[in-house]
Amino acid sequence: MAALCPSALSQNEPARDSSSSFLGFDRNDYPGDASLAALHQTFSFSGYWLNNPPGAKSSTWSGKRAKLETAGFGFLVLFNGRLYKDLLHNAVALGQADGKAAAGSARHEGFPAHAIIFLDIEQGGRMLAEQKAYIYAWVDAVTANGFRAGVYCSGIPAPEGKISIVTADDIRQNADGRAITFFVTKDVCPPSPGCGFGKTPAAGESGIIFAEVWQFAQSPKRPDFAAECPANYNADGNCYPPGVDPALKLHVDVETAVNADPSAGR
Repeated sequence: MAALCPSALSQNEPARDSSSSFLGFDRNDYPGDASLAALHQTFSFSGYWLNNPPGAKSSTWSGKRAKLETAGFGFLVLFNGRLYKDLLHNAVALGQADGKAAAGSARHEGFPAHAIIFLDIEQGGRMLAEQKAYIYAWVDAVTANGFRAGVYCSGIPAPEGKISIVTADDIRQNADGRAITFFVTKDVCPPSPGCGFGKTPAAGESGIIFAEVWQFAQSPKRPDFAAECPANYNADGNCYPPGVDPALKLHVDVETAVNADPSAGR
C-alpha cells in the first residue's frame, strides 16, 4: 500500500466544498473526563466506540456520550468490524447481526435515529467476496434499524499486479446504490500534514474527494506509510495534541471532517 496514484473515480468526480473543515480525534481508550476541556481546545469532535475497539477486550467509552456532549464535542460513532478470517462462514449473517447490534448499541448510548455509524474496516486493498458480503449486509441492517451507515477504510492505493486498488473506491463502486458515508485513513505525506495542527486540511485533500472524514495522522506513526511526514510527531512516535503533556500518554489519531458532528451528517 505504498503507491500514490489516484484512482479514476477519485480523479473524475467534482471536489466537495472545502470552505469549512473541522478537526477531530479518535483513540481506542476513553481519554478521561479531566482531559476533555484541554482536548476541546483543539478538536470539534471525538470518536466514540460502540463495541470493543480493535485489539481490545472491552470498551471504556460506554456511558460517556453525555460527558463528551457537555464538553462541546460532536461525534464520530464507530463500530469495530470483523477481519477476513472471521468471515469464512456465513458472512451475510454476521453482517446482519453486527449491523443490528451496532444500531442497538447506538440507541442504548443515546444517539438519535438516523445518526451515521461507521464500520471500522481494518484490512485494505480490494475487498474479497466475503468481506463485501459482510459490509453490505451490515450497511443494510444498520439502515433497516433506523440509522445511517458509513465505513472507515483505507484511502491508500494498494498494489495489485500492474494496477492499484483503493479500498474506499472498491467499496463504493460495488455498493449497488447504497448510501454510504466514507471516513478514510491516509497518513501518507503528502497529502497528510503529519501530526500538524496548523491550517486544517479539507477531507477532499486526501485524494478521496467523496470522503466526508479523513484520518491524516495515526498513533503510533506508521513508518511504512508516514516515513516522508514532517518531524512533527513526538519522539516516541505518537501524535499528541497541543496543550497536552506527552507524559500523560494521551496520544490520538487525528481527523478532519466537513461537519463538526460527522455522525449527524450534512
